[in-house]
Amino acid sequence: MMRILLIDDTARKLGRLRDSLSEAGFEVLDESGLSVDLPARVQECKPDVVLIDCDSPGRDVMEQVCMVTRDLPRPIVMFTDEHDQGVMRMAIQSGVSAYIVEGIQSTRLRAILDVAMARFETDQRLRTELQERERQLNERKRIEKAKGLLMKMKNCDEAEAHTLMRRQAMSRQQKLCQVAEQIIAMSEMLGN
Repeated sequence: MMRILLIDDTARKLGRLRDSLSEAGFEVLDESGLSVDLPARVQECKPDVVLIDCDSPGRDVMEQVCMVTRDLPRPIVMFTDEHDQGVMRMAIQSGVSAYIVEGIQSTRLRAILDVAMARFETDQRLRTELQERERQLNERKRIEKAKGLLMKMKNCDEAEAHTLMRRQAMSRQQKLCQVAEQIIAMSEMLGN
């Protein structure tokens, strides 16, 4: 059963929404106002989805959504009456998976939540791939820097420096980037 953290910052009552979610087979974990510390509530409740109902999402809401997206990534669905495209873009950039304007129709809840989950999974996969590419690029830069330092210290060419590093990595059962870090650290310690 999908667990939903329900956050309300509207004048209307959420009883109908809570009931509709329950009838659709979701477990509604909480019903709080946006004055709540959203990252703390997400940490405490561990929901599958965060559903926010607000008239017009303000800066505080967006900051809390950003913190959740950064520290405790979850699909976030926002129901609002705000038509402004700037606000919508800000919400999406903050980490909102689905931004729904003008009302909540209980018949559409399942589809909206399914789309939000799918979009969140795609975003998370892309984010993970990007982080991996950045890590690989940073390792490559460190290896190139270490090769340059080794070329200078040993007065050798790039191929020889690479071979020396590779041999060192193999003999110590380390990755090439670990050997590169050792060379860089030694160079910094010696002041080269």
